Amino acid sequence: MADGKNDKGKSQRDGDKKTTGVTVKKSEDFSEWYTQVVQKADLADYTSVSGCMVFKPYSYAIWEKVRQLLDARLKQLGVKNAYFPLFIPESLFKKEAEHVEGFTPEVAWVTQAGDTKLDERLAVRPTSETIIYESYSKWIRSWRDLPLLINQWCNVVRWEFKYPKPFIRTREFLWQEGHTVHETEKQAGDMVLAILGIYREIVEQALAIHVIPGRKSEQEKFAGAVYTTTIEALMPDGKALQMGTSHNLGQNFGKAFGISFLGKGGKRETPWQTSWGMSTRVIGALIMAHGDDHGLVLPPNIAPIQAVIVPILFEDSKKEVLAAAAKLKKELEKENIIVELDDRETYTAGWKFNVWELKGVPLRIELGPRDLQQKQAVLFRRDTAAKETVKLESVAAAAGKTLAEIQQSLYQKSKQQLEINIVTVKSVADITAAVKGKKLARGFFCGSAKCEEEIKAKADGAASRCMSMAPLEKGPIQKRDEQGKCAACGKEGITTWFGKAY
Repeated sequence: MADGKNDKGKSQRDGDKKTTGVTVKKSEDFSEWYTQVVQKADLADYTSVSGCMVFKPYSYAIWEKVRQLLDARLKQLGVKNAYFPLFIPESLFKKEAEHVEGFTPEVAWVTQAGDTKLDERLAVRPTSETIIYESYSKWIRSWRDLPLLINQWCNVVRWEFKYPKPFIRTREFLWQEGHTVHETEKQAGDMVLAILGIYREIVEQALAIHVIPGRKSEQEKFAGAVYTTTIEALMPDGKALQMGTSHNLGQNFGKAFGISFLGKGGKRETPWQTSWGMSTRVIGALIMAHGDDHGLVLPPNIAPIQAVIVPILFEDSKKEVLAAAAKLKKELEKENIIVELDDRETYTAGWKFNVWELKGVPLRIELGPRDLQQKQAVLFRRDTAAKETVKLESVAAAAGKTLAEIQQSLYQKSKQQLEINIVTVKSVADITAAVKGKKLARGFFCGSAKCEEEIKAKADGAASRCMSMAPLEKGPIQKRDEQGKCAACGKEGITTWFGKAY
């Protein structure tokens, strides 16, 4: 055991927890637990604007990691970044009828500048299809201009909601939104699935959260889209969370905005379009999915700090321990491990242990004078609280191996949690029971608006979260697995997951 037990501050998981740590159990009061983790792990702060929050450096660093990984994958597809205006003229916003109907309740409007009333209201960007497609109508002339693949990283504002929750549901949030234009229907469909695959890859491989890919019902799809695809996760409180969506817009927006191109045959044609986005709500999912009673638990692939070295300091050995810790830091950095050396002398080792656990750093490395004498260090895994004593010359290699194990372990745990919390259902009553039991219901659904409304009314507000991807992937539909009788009406339906959502 490391020398931390000799420090005047308590070590391990006790320390100063009464004043700095989480004071409720995740299993007993999930909402309060989440709020405390957000604040005590220094992720966000509230503001005087209702429903708006501050992304503090630690949470923004997580978003930067998501952005870095996702941006690299998008660029591999040939997607380029751009930026479009925050304000959208009302006349432009209303060009696509279904789209405007879906977003109007959430739009914030600018009506006055200084003392001057504007001639036309300006919508504060809830999403950018309309302002971007005005530009596309000017840029696209020929088939040679296609495909047009553009993404922007920006903020959006959606004003109407009932229950604000940091990262999960706020009036202003950050995201990326991609908008592509294609010559053929097949090219657009392929892009939709390619983007959904990238989203799934990022969430499962970096955030270590297992998801269900699928398509949205007609009632739940993006306003103005032909169809919407999604990846859905199940949070520990039994609610489903949409982690990313990719939409096939067909030719709807092209016709509404006059986007056309001269085809290879010499005729003017309407292109096929897609849009897709992933937002900062993935940070909320990260907190919920992996956090425990001691705070955050971050997967190494997305953690701003992957390992922290905590030297155990005593006056007579401080110089030697700090020198060894600094050397160890350099060795870890050579292995491309993002490491922090916490050499603050104004805090006890026990206090540091608790704080770094609260912040979810995957690996803690403890190094004290006795460890130095024995040429060893102690590795502490945040996910399991397991400790391992390792020779100093092997710490860098052991740390890399342990971080990989933590990443895989968190994903497998997430996958197992989802699988054991899916309940097979045959009726609306079954869906209701599953939802009340904080489960995700898997049954069959015909896709009709009438059946969806019946399920919502009777199943405690539950709705279809996603339907089977089989029709979009053009693969064979297995009768036994993909098709059956709709839980509401008994007509032929397709595999669908139902649940309550944030």
